[in-house]
Amino acid sequence: MNSFAVFLRGINVGGINIKMADLKNALASQGFAEVKTLLASGNVVLASDEDPAAVKRTFEKCLRDAFGYDAWVVVLTAQRVSELVAACPYPADDKATHTYITLASDTAMLDELDAAGAALDGTEQKRLGPEALAWLAPAGGTLDSPFSKISSKAKFKATTTTRNLRTLIKVSDAATALA
Repeated sequence: MNSFAVFLRGINVGGINIKMADLKNALASQGFAEVKTLLASGNVVLASDEDPAAVKRTFEKCLRDAFGYDAWVVVLTAQRVSELVAACPYPADDKATHTYITLASDTAMLDELDAAGAALDGTEQKRLGPEALAWLAPAGGTLDSPFSKISSKAKFKATTTTRNLRTLIKVSDAATALA
């Protein structure tokens, strides 16, 4: 069995409310093992014999069938999440800024987002790999930051999701513990 982290976009916001216990049960019924939800905000760790692409397909189908939720998820191995956390050059805790990592299931869309962010004055960002981009936002002003406004555009909805670095560290620890 391989350990995975799965990041859902848009869960428990905008009218899509799924109880974590129900999510866990639905996923377990699809053959996923050791399913754990974290922080009630669309972070799941689980074990599976499938590869990441198959986990993504099964996971999204499960959400559509069980909850009527047109789901988009990013699936990474536990090892890859740990590598991304280690590669991030920004601090997990800082009083002036918050570190975010945008994860993508489509490299081309992340390339486009990366280029758009690089064109903004004063945006600090670093590509961590083909599926991840780290960026900084002022504390208390994340949603108003120019990069956040770009990343929230509809065209990125189906392929990207963003987590703060502290959350990614917790997910990494939980996914690694499954191994």
